[in-house]
Amino acid sequence: MKSIAVVSTNQFVNQAIERACAQYRDDFEATFLRSVEETVEHLNYELPQLTLINCSDDTIAADEILQAIRRDPWLHSGGLILVFDQNSGGLLPAALANLNVIATIEYARLEFNIPRLLRILTNNDIILHQRDLHLLLGLNLSGSLVLDNDPFDLTTYSNLLANFLFNTNLLDASRRDEFHLALMELLVNAIEHGNCRISFAEKSAHLAGGGDPMELIRRKNEDPEVAQRKVHLSYRIRPHESEFVIRDEGNGFDWRSYQSPVGKRGLSVGHGRGIFMALHYLGSLSYNDRGNEVTFRLEHHHSGPVAVPGLFADQEEQHVADGDVIFTEGEQSSHLHYIVSGQYEVSVRGRWISTLTPADIFVGEMSFLLNNRRSATVRAVGPGVLLRVSKMQFINTIKEKPYYGVFLARLLAQRLVRTHPA
Repeated sequence: MKSIAVVSTNQFVNQAIERACAQYRDDFEATFLRSVEETVEHLNYELPQLTLINCSDDTIAADEILQAIRRDPWLHSGGLILVFDQNSGGLLPAALANLNVIATIEYARLEFNIPRLLRILTNNDIILHQRDLHLLLGLNLSGSLVLDNDPFDLTTYSNLLANFLFNTNLLDASRRDEFHLALMELLVNAIEHGNCRISFAEKSAHLAGGGDPMELIRRKNEDPEVAQRKVHLSYRIRPHESEFVIRDEGNGFDWRSYQSPVGKRGLSVGHGRGIFMALHYLGSLSYNDRGNEVTFRLEHHHSGPVAVPGLFADQEEQHVADGDVIFTEGEQSSHLHYIVSGQYEVSVRGRWISTLTPADIFVGEMSFLLNNRRSATVRAVGPGVLLRVSKMQFINTIKEKPYYGVFLARLLAQRLVRTHPA
């Protein structure tokens, strides 16, 4: 059962959410929140997998809630769904920066897109449960996604994949944005030119008339034959790189002619530059001869620094070099380490046990919490950065922000499941 925190006092919005959840009663449970204070407390202690915020609510200051999430995004890594009334002004891109946004939905499309979104999330638990499953499965994930010819699908799936890679510390924020843009461009090409068979000239005429390109896609989908075509997106996520394959059900196209900007005007033209942009951010693309399937690889930056949780934001960094001993088996425990970057070899009685990375979050938390001596020796493998946290600092901060205790308990439970599966 996935929990959804619904931040809204609007009856129309809330009833639409209730009806959508009723369709997936075994998968989603909504909790309705009606004030900033109630919402922040719920997010901190319940850590819901999804948070839906009505950004056009007359009663709740949505910007205050988004600021609270942005202050500690490490803790609030669940997916965000933002709904808004287009008549009161759309969402500014700046307001969405550095947030785990899965989807933005206008009031006018709420009844249609909320059930659609819940269906997508029901079928993609691996991507949704970002940090949890990353820890449990050890970053060897693969899957196949099937997208309808709808702009909402391609936006949602692109957000899910980009956020997953960022939250599991495989991409930094800048690289995440580049990957997201490239993936969006390639998926739009697959729907627009592949399945919908929209020509360059047809799109040019539509744009010249002030038309919305996404509306052109929706218009094409009024043809049942076009609407039934799918886009197939498969992925393999490994520790050091990911591979993605996008295939449409169209006739294919001459992709070779699109590897540079169209015409002499290049990037100044309104469209026809998607493949060029994807190449710029990804480095290389591989198409099949028919031109309806593209494959690309994405190199990770898995050992780079991660976002530091608010709990440890004021702690001093400890820089370590290759071979440095962090602590030795049998010594007294008085602190734990938060892993900012690097890799750390764990050994017991001289025998290798495991290697920890920023994905593991902590080093030495068990002996720290149980007032024990160190049960293992930990040594740096290459350079790295740690935050050394004393027991007094940890306890004082937990007193101030007790919800971090909830997160730590969940983390330990995940470690037990991973090391002692049922």
